[in-house]
Amino acid sequence: MNLVFIGTSQFGMRCLHTCLDMKFLRIVGVVSAPQSFAISYRPEGVKNIMHADIANLARSRGIPEIKLKRTMKETELLEAIAQWKPDAFLVAGWYHMIPRSWRKIAPAYGLHASLLPDYSGGAPLVWAMINGESKTGITMFQMDDGVDSGLIAGQKEESILPDDTIGTLYSRVEDRAQELLIEVLPQLADGTLKLRPQDERQRRVFPQRSPEDGWIDWTQDSADVERFIRSQTRPYPDAYTSFLGKPMHIWRASANIQSSTSSEPGRIRRTEKERFLISCGNKSLELREISFEGHTYDESQLVNIFGKGGQILGSSRECPFASNLGDQ
Repeated sequence: MNLVFIGTSQFGMRCLHTCLDMKFLRIVGVVSAPQSFAISYRPEGVKNIMHADIANLARSRGIPEIKLKRTMKETELLEAIAQWKPDAFLVAGWYHMIPRSWRKIAPAYGLHASLLPDYSGGAPLVWAMINGESKTGITMFQMDDGVDSGLIAGQKEESILPDDTIGTLYSRVEDRAQELLIEVLPQLADGTLKLRPQDERQRRVFPQRSPEDGWIDWTQDSADVERFIRSQTRPYPDAYTSFLGKPMHIWRASANIQSSTSSEPGRIRRTEKERFLISCGNKSLELREISFEGHTYDESQLVNIFGKGGQILGSSRECPFASNLGDQ
């Protein structure tokens, strides 16, 4: 089977390696994108922090490759893809809709990090963690004109653990994706793959997240804020607030369930053991690791910037990484 691979992220790179190991597949071309590119919600451009040099991998294997310059609707790009004579497209770690003109050449199969039809749309793993879900997964589906709405080729479930960060969860979902490819692609190649429709009654569509959406709302319960931080920590740009009118990144924190508070949300309180608690809408949040003005501090070093405490976080809302995009 002739396959054209479309991807531009570390996840896409891993999927391509899996495909290259399958002897019944012939990767006849690769489409990638530069690390910085325009996207619908930020036409001036974003930087993909999860970018991988898939084009270089293709060249090293002698595979024809094209890097997207502007949009996927360019006539020259479509003509070049058609010359590869694909039987199918595989899309993984990509940020653009696949045009109908491409899907007239060959069917396109995408990987989406949720159990479709639920969590259609953008940043499915981040949204699932923020919303306190107990499970998620990966879906391979045949793309159509809608948002993640095509026929399902296969799915794998993955639990969301109480201490997961977006990094640990994403890693396990990537593992399930490789298992799914190994299971589904042979059926696609030999014509035995059975597709099934999505249940539209179960669909929930979530918007793509921009970097500004990492702003922390201290009026929420401490458990919700702690989960919000875990959902956007490394390798993503992280959740953030402000301190002394300047952006402050929060990488790790823990909900302090024994500490009640009547203080204003966002107020810093220093304990006798030099731990620093932040008042939330209910209970407090204990800071574990933050970055401020180019320096990173763990919990033993926080006294160096907070002193006796008493300050309020979140008084100034300035996004410190407005041009960054995670693979969400």
